[in-house]
Amino acid sequence: MNDFIPSIGLEVHVQLKTRTKMFCACPAHTEGEPNTAVCPVCLGLPGALPVMNREAIRKTVKVGLMIGSRISLRSTFDRKNYFYPDMAKNYQITQQAAPLCIGGAVEIEVEGKKKTIRVNHIHQEEDVAKSTHMENSTEIDFSRAGTPLMELVTEPDMSSPDEAIAFLTALKEMLIYAGISDCNLEMGHVRCDVNSSVRPAGTDKLGVKSELKNMNTFKGIHRALEYELDRQMETLRKNGSLAQETRRWDDIAGITLPMRSKEYAHDYRYFPEPDLPPVVLDTATVEAWRAELPELPAAKRARFVAEYGLPEYDAGVLTADKAISEYFEAGAKKSGNFKAVSNWVMGELLRALGEKGQGIADAKISPEALAELIALVDAKTINMPAAKEVFQTLFENGGNPMAIVKEKGLAQVSDAGAIDGFAGQAIAANPKVADEFRAGKEAALMFLVGQVMKLSRGKANPQLAAEALRQKLQA
Repeated sequence: MNDFIPSIGLEVHVQLKTRTKMFCACPAHTEGEPNTAVCPVCLGLPGALPVMNREAIRKTVKVGLMIGSRISLRSTFDRKNYFYPDMAKNYQITQQAAPLCIGGAVEIEVEGKKKTIRVNHIHQEEDVAKSTHMENSTEIDFSRAGTPLMELVTEPDMSSPDEAIAFLTALKEMLIYAGISDCNLEMGHVRCDVNSSVRPAGTDKLGVKSELKNMNTFKGIHRALEYELDRQMETLRKNGSLAQETRRWDDIAGITLPMRSKEYAHDYRYFPEPDLPPVVLDTATVEAWRAELPELPAAKRARFVAEYGLPEYDAGVLTADKAISEYFEAGAKKSGNFKAVSNWVMGELLRALGEKGQGIADAKISPEALAELIALVDAKTINMPAAKEVFQTLFENGGNPMAIVKEKGLAQVSDAGAIDGFAGQAIAANPKVADEFRAGKEAALMFLVGQVMKLSRGKANPQLAAEALRQKLQA
């Protein structure tokens, strides 16, 4: 790839988390029977007039504020005219001439290197119907038509599939943190048109662009870009020519295929939407919406490192999900042993949730209970094997850590006399291992510690057991 420089730009379509559709009172994001969440407005019946969804405008503006866009105090809607089965009106209400948000940027990090990806603009529009292509037919569900849609268009600043995915991941985190969208890719909440080109190294003019339409998985986007960039570079290496075109990704075959040439692209005949007034905002409203913004993932990561002394890796894992970050922080404030809380959340808790296919909201162990469990370990009331047993009970049923310790008799044995007795039994039962330790094999001691733990039914203090064994073996 050293002889060519790739350039990638994204057009990201995000369904906004609103109660109703963009221009009517039909419920948005319905999972009911197909073609039931519809009305004369979203079906484009004669005489039906659109009414703007203020919440959708607010959410789109908040995205612009999060990425540093200039917010247009006056923006307008346009009609994008085209004839296709997924649009009953034969036009889409969108913003072409005067979008809500201009400019902005998102910072990404790939392999430890940070990069700023510029955003050209963000505009508001309505979604189209859902098309399901069968072998010999296409099924259309208009329940999705009219769902509020935000489209964010980047500059061609990304130069690898990894950077494209890093951008989408960073954007998705921000949108979920701020409650803008659930960003469920399986439900089609995020879809992406991917533009890519390559140019010879040492040149500045962008190469001939190809567009991949309606990509809806991050894995698919990464694979499609890898193939498409290789295809373009190989064509140019063989002195071939590239056409500006729209292509589609065949996920099964792992290739991109031509759909249509841009030379013959539709003329959408944009004109101002006559049934909607301009969106007029004032500075006070915009600033009030700015005040509603949450702490964003990048800022929270930096704060977790600074405030809790966590490694950057821990901070990255914990802040990737807002709910997990809030769970950690509640536990950390209760515990004070910040690294231990991080270890338990990233280790036992996320593992257990993953095995059950659950989210953090399903966890029966509260962050306060986790902090109490950590305190029992720190006070040497219980050892780590016992702590994991208590955790499992808390995860399955909730409850109080100390009560579970008492109920199950898991309190750690720290009585010197009792441990000394267990140590003597372990040495007597394993004379060859004892001799190996005396001969300088340090690892043999850990075997004997394990035997002490077994004799004590896991209750002995491992450190005291090691000390008792060492004293007896070196006597």
